[in-house]
Amino acid sequence: MKLELAYIGLTIIIIFIVFKGSFYTINKTFYTIEKQHKKKRILITGLLLWQLYIFLIGSSGFLASYSFPPRVALFLIIPSFIFTVIFIFKNSDHRWIQNIPKHWLIYIQVFRIAVELLFVFSVAKGILHKEASIEGYNYDMIIAFTAPLIGLLVFKFNVLSEKWLIYWNYLGLGVLASVIFVFITTAYTPELYGSSIPLLPLESFKYPYVLVAGFLMPLAVFIHTLSIVQLKNSHEYL
Repeated sequence: MKLELAYIGLTIIIIFIVFKGSFYTINKTFYTIEKQHKKKRILITGLLLWQLYIFLIGSSGFLASYSFPPRVALFLIIPSFIFTVIFIFKNSDHRWIQNIPKHWLIYIQVFRIAVELLFVFSVAKGILHKEASIEGYNYDMIIAFTAPLIGLLVFKFNVLSEKWLIYWNYLGLGVLASVIFVFITTAYTPELYGSSIPLLPLESFKYPYVLVAGFLMPLAVFIHTLSIVQLKNSHEYL
């Protein structure tokens, strides 16, 4: 129960952080109270409805299957990625993206340290296999630890130019892709790890553990992508 509450608690904290950053950006971008309230309502409603969807589909047991194609990917990961692509594409030239403090989109990635720590405890409880954590082939924690470092080198000490942030963001996306690969292969091609049975327990396909696949991981992808677009379109970078 404590581990489950930790997954839910981390998600709630991150949601509040997203709200705080988004409200700041909305207030800075739109000058009428009516417009600000409208944008905030859309944000709150959309995010909470997505959380409700994750809860319902994750609690139903529908995702807990080794059938192919992976249901977690079909009903959580892919829809999240489609939203990211469409949203970023439609808003890439909008002023509000430049109104987001650049360092926010870098430092917030530190939350992935907490996610990876939860994975370590999940391995100990038998919810995950060690191959899907830092003990195996999941190196996402390393990227998370470099977030404050790259941020300080660029924003505080001016040792690196902002183009290094773009490289770092692409690296972060690459690592996330490798993590997804590890999760999928431990469940569907365990032979790669010397096993004849799936290494990813079906319990990990249930709520609240699917919060990672349905929200926390897609959020990291979204932030990386948003940061890349912001940096490439900023006058300072160009």
